[in-house]
Amino acid sequence: MHNYDVVIIGSGLGGLVCGAILSRNGYRVGIYEKNRQAGGCLQTFSREKVIFDSGVHYIGGLGAGENLHKVFKYLGILDQLKLKRMDMDGFDHISFGADDTVYRMAQGEDNFIRTLLTQFPDEKKALQDYCDMIREVCSKFPLYNLREGDYEEKRSVLQINAVDFLRNVTRNERLQQVLAGNNLLYAGVAEKTPFYVHALVLNSYIQSSWKCVDGGSQISKWLCRRITENGGAIIRNTAVTAIRTNGDRVDHIVLQDGTEVRAQHFISNLHPAQTLEMTESTVIRNAYRSRIAQLENSVGAFVLNVVLKPGTFRYLNYNYYYHASEDAWAGIDYQVEAWPQTYAMYVSASSRHETYADSLSIMTYMRYEEMAPWQDTFNTVLQPDSRGAGYEAFKKDRTERLIACVEKKFPGFRHCIQSTYVATPLSYRDYIGSGDGSMYGIQKDSNDPLRTMVSARTKLSNLYLTGQNLNLHGILGVTISGVITSAELLGTGFLVDAINQSTHQ
Repeated sequence: MHNYDVVIIGSGLGGLVCGAILSRNGYRVGIYEKNRQAGGCLQTFSREKVIFDSGVHYIGGLGAGENLHKVFKYLGILDQLKLKRMDMDGFDHISFGADDTVYRMAQGEDNFIRTLLTQFPDEKKALQDYCDMIREVCSKFPLYNLREGDYEEKRSVLQINAVDFLRNVTRNERLQQVLAGNNLLYAGVAEKTPFYVHALVLNSYIQSSWKCVDGGSQISKWLCRRITENGGAIIRNTAVTAIRTNGDRVDHIVLQDGTEVRAQHFISNLHPAQTLEMTESTVIRNAYRSRIAQLENSVGAFVLNVVLKPGTFRYLNYNYYYHASEDAWAGIDYQVEAWPQTYAMYVSASSRHETYADSLSIMTYMRYEEMAPWQDTFNTVLQPDSRGAGYEAFKKDRTERLIACVEKKFPGFRHCIQSTYVATPLSYRDYIGSGDGSMYGIQKDSNDPLRTMVSARTKLSNLYLTGQNLNLHGILGVTISGVITSAELLGTGFLVDAINQSTHQ
């Protein structure tokens, strides 16, 4: 009954990409997912007939010949996706404090430079140097470029700090902040975030930026379909509770009902710390366990999902990033009484109409420690439970504060709201499975980059890791992590050639 070549724990994007690649190449794949819905951060939910994304607000790198375009083509899902290209002259709009000026990040390198030059006319060399460096850094990551290579290529760029680089590329402080203006995309921490994280993320959006029409769960839907068409199985509502080993190999996993499942290979899409917690093995040294357990995760998020009154709020074909201060990095270190200090507004693309929006999501930072009074609660669709009146009051207070902040730049916004639904770090913890509700998993650190890089291989010869904690988060980063993990079984050369060749078919 459970006769698989590969068992994958968790159906987040990394697990699904591995499942789709390996099943396409003849492996019998079984994926176990604790939730009702597959997809991890690709999950969507519906309120009042309006679709909300839990994590996918826009995607880069999907233009012809670009890296994500190639991988999705190889996976057989590209032509199925309903996509809308974002505003060519400003996929991201960035603003600061009471200043009415809006800075736009445009698609296409030349257009990106030309657009910012209208507000920074003396900064042509700085903008060109910035784009050159992004290209240079991205070129050092072989699988990001779908080619073979080794770890040594990256080594020279891992310790460049993002803030330090931006200060060196221009003395114009406002331009430094504008270039960092969408750092909510990677939960940027001024003294830690490496430039390579900034570069890999920004590069893909500057190439091309897209919204998923009617939600990002279409990506997981089509990946699941490809996996089942290839003979794989996706078993939902079934948590894995233990990984049991024999010598240097995983022998089987144990499901929540006690069932044992065997396979030749095992891939965990869970956070590495969670994977190790459920793995009983003397082969994995305590020093490694404690290193992984002590890795700092990125901050959590407070997301306000808004159902809009029909015909009241125009659809914006761009994202809007706001910073209360002149410092784009400051919002993450908020004082509770002065929260929020930053936010990102993502307006959902709907197939129903173009002019007005049905819904939007506003995301800002929230530390897990603020969840302390309710951290012993657990609430999902499968296991519903109330967190109590105090939690509801907390959410209401924060909703009001965030709406008041948005009103500063969008006067009358409050009157466009039909209803609101809130996600906190606890929502992410319970649904996505991150222990502390972290948005993007392990916090990368330019001061000690090797410590925060996690390999797809483990000390157990047939246990592999995948997902946002490996090399990079986000749709592109996690998809590439799925390629990295799958290459451990198929061979990098073989897989890279297959992906590149599929583009020409």
